[in-house]
Formats: sequence, C-alpha cells, structure tokens
Amino acid sequence: MDASAADAHLARDVDPISRERLEAQGLQMRLVTDDADREAFIQVVARGFLDPELTDEQVRETRARGSHRRLTGVYDPQAPTSAPVATSASWLSELTVPGGGVLPGSAVSAVSVAPTHRRRGIARALLEAELRSAVAGDVPLAMLTVSEATLYGRYGFAPAASAATWVIDTKRAGWRGPGRSGRVDFIPRETWREIAPALHEEVRQRSAGELEIPAGHWDSFAGTRPDAKDPGKRRAIQWRDDAGRVRGAALYTVTENSDDWTKSRVDVSSLIAVTPAAYAALWRFLLELDLVGEIHAGELAVDEPLWWMIADQRAATITVRDHQYVRIIDVPRALEARTYTGSGDVVLDVEDSLGLSTGRWHLQVVDGIGTVEDVGDSAAAAPVLRLGIEELSAIYLGGVSVATLAGAGRLAVDDPDLVAPLFLTPRAPRLSFWY
Repeated sequence: MDASAADAHLARDVDPISRERLEAQGLQMRLVTDDADREAFIQVVARGFLDPELTDEQVRETRARGSHRRLTGVYDPQAPTSAPVATSASWLSELTVPGGGVLPGSAVSAVSVAPTHRRRGIARALLEAELRSAVAGDVPLAMLTVSEATLYGRYGFAPAASAATWVIDTKRAGWRGPGRSGRVDFIPRETWREIAPALHEEVRQRSAGELEIPAGHWDSFAGTRPDAKDPGKRRAIQWRDDAGRVRGAALYTVTENSDDWTKSRVDVSSLIAVTPAAYAALWRFLLELDLVGEIHAGELAVDEPLWWMIADQRAATITVRDHQYVRIIDVPRALEARTYTGSGDVVLDVEDSLGLSTGRWHLQVVDGIGTVEDVGDSAAAAPVLRLGIEELSAIYLGGVSVATLAGAGRLAVDDPDLVAPLFLTPRAPRLSFWY
C-alpha cells in the first residue's frame, strides 16, 4: 500500500456532510487523535461488541498496535462522560481481485453506536462519511467484516467472499490425500510470528478476497502481545519442503475432554500454506494428532481441497456464512482491475442510492482482459445487466453467479447464460481473518 496515500487517509478530516447532519442534533463528529481520547474510544468499541471492560494494559497494547487506523468518534456534549457515543475506524489496505491484481480499498471496522443513541441516523452518518472519505482519497472500493449481516446493504456493501467453518470427526475422517513429504516441526509462537506474515503475503497475492493483514494483528494471533490471555495454549508448527524452505505454518489450541481423554478438541486458528504439499502435510498432521476427537476450523474457503483429502466426507460438518463484504465505489477502475473468463461484452446499468456509483458502462472482455467505457444513455451494443451497486459488489470477486442473483430477482440480465460465465472464477474468493 502506498505510504503517502495511507498517511493522507489518516490525516483527512471527517466528512462535512455527515458532521453537519449530526450537529443539527446537537452531536459532534471528529477525528480521535490524542491518547486519552483514543483510550476512551477503545473502551467504547469493546463495550459495543459486548466485550468486558479492558484493563489498562489491554488498552495500552491495543492503542500501540492501532496507529494505522483513522478513528472517528461521535460525541454528545450532554453526556455525563467525555467518551464517544458512536465510533468507526478505517485504514487503507489492498484487496486481491480475480486474476491476482490488487486494488486499494478502505477497510472499515469498529462501527458501533451506544444503545442510548440508537435510531438517530448516527450509523448512517458514520458509514456514509467513510465512503465519502474514500471518494475524496480516490479509493475505488471499501471493505468490512460484520457482526450483523443486515445492516450494510443499504450503503452498497454486499457479501462477496463467504467463509466456511468446519467441524471434523477425526476418528471417522481418515486420509486419502497425498503421501507424506517434507517435514512438520513444532516451533515457538515467536517464530510463527516472524514467519507467518511473509507466508500470508505469498498466499494473499493470488487469493481473491484476501487483504493485507495489519501488523498489529499478528501478535494477537500468535499470543505474543504482553496482555495475551493464556498464550501458552497456542501451539505452532511449520512445514519445510525437501529443500529446507518453510512453505507453511499453523496455529492451534487443544481443549482436553475430561470425560474421555481420547476425544479432546483442537481449534485451528490459522493455517497458511504456500504450496499444495504444505497444505496437505499440515492438515494431515492435525487430523492425526493423538487423543483428539474433533477439529474446529473457521474462515476457510468454501471450496477447500481438504474436502477431497479425507476418506469419509461425512466426517466433516461444514457451515457457510457471509464474511468479507465489498462496496465498489469507482466502477470502471474496479472492473478493469480484475480478469474474466474468456471473451464477451456486457453493458452494466448500475443504480446507487447514495449516488456515488450510478452510471452505465460497456465492459468488453478479450481473452480475460476487460476494458470499460462510459456509454451514458446511448443504445446498448451488448446484453444489458441491470443491477444495484450492492449486487455488482456481490459478483465482483466471483463468489456468486450473475445467474444465481437473476434467479433470486436481485438483478435483471438480457442473456444470463452469456453474461454469467464472464464473472466466474476458478477458485472461490476467501478472507482468512476478521478485522
């Protein structure tokens, strides 16, 4: 990510439209910059997401790792404390798109409104302010992961990369994947913390839906923050190929089953594999752990190869849910950044209730490469795809078919059998973490 663009995003003042809208209600919107205000902001976010009150050390460590985030607070001068009554945070990141390209995007997080101030349009003011800030910074899209799935469609966000959660009965699963190769070794958590970022960078640059992981997240994952709770429960392993290169690593915890010691539970919090051999070796190691009856793993792709590596697929219970939400802002730039399947063309007639992305564009694809022309009100020279910005954002990463959304009545298309294949991708998009 371009450092100057990231710095400009951090320094940009709050959106004047949203600020004036809240001022009419006697509320103040402003950036949160000094240390005392940032600490209050962190406690309010914890409360908003139903976490316990944080200790001074937890607040201090969270603040130390959050310098990349632009914090916005909404304040009520009539409130008995100086803490914000609503919050949002954002930073510039890179979203990997189909074909391995990347686009800068505004990653939005920590959106909360105190129960004392609901139904006053505060969340709308915050989300619209984040989007207009992205427009001001020439950022073509925004992303977020959500706690409540129904809140963000009104702002044009759509679930674009789903996540699968697996529960595996290890006694039943068996193994029919590749034979053993390379070697798996236990490593200290500190070593995992050192090697994992580079491994993720290799993987995310070819995985549509993935983002750069903020530096502060890695200590939270590894339990290497000074305030980490029960850090010793995390176990770390790595896989090296026959040439001695580390090409994969994983983190997991074990919970003993006191009623039956042979049926303990493993929770896999991270598995990063640069190569198929690393992927197979790490999963086989986990499935064959002694005294383990069940493995739980989340934020997996919906088309994991593991499904075809276990001998009994009924040993796995898989739950799929929405995860990575995307909101396209600059339609031509977003469409030209990704690749497509084959050749063809389509006119996209896009509606955006916020007025940020409304327009009519001709997408021409030749051997997978797309070019976009603004055609305004001119006659269509290709099949027409009529849809809202939410639906365009949903199909953007290839996670859902145009034909599926047409069948659901979410869009209209002249020839779904011709248009739908253009947007499909060989692998499902995924995002391997929350932010």
